[in-house]
Amino acid sequence: MILPTLNEAENIAPLIERIYAAVPDVHEVIVVDDASTDGTADIAQRVALAHPDRRIRVERRPADPGLTKSLAHGAEIARGDVLVWMDCDLSMPPEDIPRLLDGIARGHDIVVGSRFVEGGRDKGRTAGTRDSPASVLLSRLLNFALRAVPDPRVRDWTSGFIAIRRDIVLGLGLRGDYGEYFMDLIYRAMRAGHRLVEIPYVIVPRRHGVSKTATSLAGYLRRGRKYVRTALALRWASLRGTL
Repeated sequence: MILPTLNEAENIAPLIERIYAAVPDVHEVIVVDDASTDGTADIAQRVALAHPDRRIRVERRPADPGLTKSLAHGAEIARGDVLVWMDCDLSMPPEDIPRLLDGIARGHDIVVGSRFVEGGRDKGRTAGTRDSPASVLLSRLLNFALRAVPDPRVRDWTSGFIAIRRDIVLGLGLRGDYGEYFMDLIYRAMRAGHRLVEIPYVIVPRRHGVSKTATSLAGYLRRGRKYVRTALALRWASLRGTL
């Protein structure tokens, strides 16, 4: 279990507890902290010390920040054959991790938690949360715009909630500096013939902390351009046979 964190002090301890409640025999939890300034790594370390029977590792990355680099680091040092990662803001339910792992056990190479297959749902009411209705709408519109560009067989191209065989991640590598890494990885994995399935999950609004995606229209437009550029580049490279 790889948990990439950046200023998630209020979320990391309950997230770890919910992971172990959902998957008591999880092989290890690797918290890869991206130079948080709110003590996230210290809290994770205290949780690890309080539970010596659990394999909780805290990796601090004080330099060279980035979500993709944190995930790549976690994949490199992981000791398991299957990796699971997710956002650490409690928007993705750890209770669905067993369903991701079940998909791997049934022969799939990649299992994606999807908001946009039957049974899944995007963020609902945001009153009293840290997510604004505008940000949720913009995120939803971005996903719908991207859906048909790389490959219409996948519904949630920006999920970030995944179980995947470690050898695939190490073989293909992770590219990009933020969420576009997911689109790039999934598309190249599918083109390489790896078996993928999406399972539904319901995402909930953030209650604590600040979104790392964007907090304004300008931020979403900036992030959105990267997603669209990545999608078009993947499609073009595929057509040219240079993927």
